[in-house]
Amino acid sequence: MTKKEQRTAMIKRLKNQDQQRKDASDQILCHQLTQLESYQNADTIATYLALPFEFNTQLLIEQAQKDGKTLLVPKTYSKGRMIFVVYDKTDLALTKFGLLEPQSEREVPKKSIDLIHVPGLIFNSEGYRIGYGAGYYDRYLSDYSGRTVSTIYACQQGAFVPSAHDISVEKVLYD
Repeated sequence: MTKKEQRTAMIKRLKNQDQQRKDASDQILCHQLTQLESYQNADTIATYLALPFEFNTQLLIEQAQKDGKTLLVPKTYSKGRMIFVVYDKTDLALTKFGLLEPQSEREVPKKSIDLIHVPGLIFNSEGYRIGYGAGYYDRYLSDYSGRTVSTIYACQQGAFVPSAHDISVEKVLYD
């Protein structure tokens, strides 16, 4: 199965998951993430604004705000460029891909980010991921020296050979 076929199959599977089970898993995953030393020690955390079938990042956003963390979310551009800006729920707009993104262009320097919560669809045992195919995170992480973590459902674990440009995630948490 090609990466594109794996991606399509996983999105379908995630969209069909039981909502109560997903909600319970989201709570467990958020708790696991916030107990990590890399989270506890982080001042600045980057996450993403999830699609309805992905891990509910709103739980993480709310907890990080309660914990006094500076929270960042991605803003994407053409040609695979991505930056992180400070999260402000009043500054979000819908993109042509149906995702919420900040309108702000005030980039937070990569070296200021302590922990990046990385999205993905399928993860192998070494922390490599199949994402949505645009390569934004692999490009961004290629020269990032901070900590990385992903939260996934058990069904998102899979076997595949990473591409040469793929960047692994340091810690993958699953329910």
